[in-house]
Amino acid sequence: MNIAKNLERARLFFPDKKALIFEGKSYTYRQLDEDVNRLANGLKSLGVEKGDRVALFLPNIPGFVIGYFAIQKLGAIAVSVNAMLKREEVKYIVNDSGAKVLFVNASQREDVPSAELPALRHVIIVEGEASGSDLAIGPFMAKGDTRCPVVDTDKDDPAVILYTSGTTGFPKGAVLTQLNIGSNSNSSSHHSGMGQEDRIHLFLPLFHCFGQNYILNGAFSKCATIVLHRRFEADPIVEAIHRDKVTMFFGVPTVFTYLLNMDTSKYDLSNLRYCFTAAANMPKEIALKWKEKFGLTIHEGYGLTESSPFSSYNHDFRHKFGSIGTPVDNIEMKIVDQEGNELPPGMSGEIVIKGPNVMKGYWGKPEATADAIRNGWLHSGDIGMTDDEGYFYIVDRVKDMINAAGFNVYPNEVEQVIYKHPAVQEAAVYGAADPVRGETVHAAVVLKKNASATPEEIIEFCRKNMAVYKIPRKVDFVSELPKSATGKILKRILRGDK
Repeated sequence: MNIAKNLERARLFFPDKKALIFEGKSYTYRQLDEDVNRLANGLKSLGVEKGDRVALFLPNIPGFVIGYFAIQKLGAIAVSVNAMLKREEVKYIVNDSGAKVLFVNASQREDVPSAELPALRHVIIVEGEASGSDLAIGPFMAKGDTRCPVVDTDKDDPAVILYTSGTTGFPKGAVLTQLNIGSNSNSSSHHSGMGQEDRIHLFLPLFHCFGQNYILNGAFSKCATIVLHRRFEADPIVEAIHRDKVTMFFGVPTVFTYLLNMDTSKYDLSNLRYCFTAAANMPKEIALKWKEKFGLTIHEGYGLTESSPFSSYNHDFRHKFGSIGTPVDNIEMKIVDQEGNELPPGMSGEIVIKGPNVMKGYWGKPEATADAIRNGWLHSGDIGMTDDEGYFYIVDRVKDMINAAGFNVYPNEVEQVIYKHPAVQEAAVYGAADPVRGETVHAAVVLKKNASATPEEIIEFCRKNMAVYKIPRKVDFVSELPKSATGKILKRILRGDK
């Protein structure tokens, strides 16, 4: 099996159908597959073989998609490098993975220290001018044949290495296999109801598991059309829904929060039929307001890079606000205590996952792999619970839990209350060191445009709605919250973690 066969199948049955729409240009499935074949043949001429690592240090551009599938056609391993990283971070990932070829735009070439990357043999410039020994992708591809057979791979062969965010220590490379990605993209397209006629927004980073597997591979498995954006920018995103008749919208909670507070009245969004969120907790108040404004449920999924990522889904036929749903096809999930014993409904513990979506392991890190996967179960690091119908709920991240004078405070629970305040647009609750209590509860809050409130008002609002030990001792108003490339709020920065 090889996930590149999805592209070949789409070309066979829908050669003239638009596969990608990007910045006023479109690619049919025939054009896209021919470009992939040209590039694959070019990589082959550089000596890239099955099992070799090839890095993609690129934003959301067609070159990423073409490079990704060219790598897959050769049975090589695509190494995704966060496009926001800088020199030392890039150096670590390229050396850790042993990538022999790297794709990059000229604007970020200075962040690739070739002299300090002994395994790297070739740098290919995708956008901008190539200099020195670097190869310009246009002339390089022009030499390649438009036909290239797909290398047959085993289901357990590595397909990609996706590096975790590195919230503690150096990032680790999660190795996802052909089976991991194939089963996960099938599950995501099935549960979200993707079809051939859908036009699917993709502004979430392609270097991230959500954008790469759930959206890109999920869409291509159904021969749908991707409307691609370099990054999230609110006005162009909403304009594209109107102009390109987008039908499916995938975002993280902060995206929905931002758009909810926009004036979208001048756009025709009537083609939009489906919304989905993952990667962070969706505040219930935001989901309810979104449905009230747009008439659409925001469906929720759950997973992590190490689970490819899709693990559970809040189903359309039995949707529950605030839940991450139940395990998807062929996946098992349960809540366990610190000894690994399964806990009954209503009790909080760690979420563990088992199934064909669980990674092969961390690249070159057997000890970290053994710690993460125990007896076949992937330990998520998330605290959750189930109800009596088997629906799962995220309580919080293990490392985000606050121990205030011996009381466990889950930030998500406090945030849900703060979001109910009419002046609040975004909120993040975190623990701050305290010499007496161990930790105290702090909150960083972004107010809505033209809204006003005082820290004392927010604290008093919390006092009326929660136990005294959960109430924030300090509230800071900020213009924006620190976020990752996917829009996930980085509480480690708020805490001042090193």
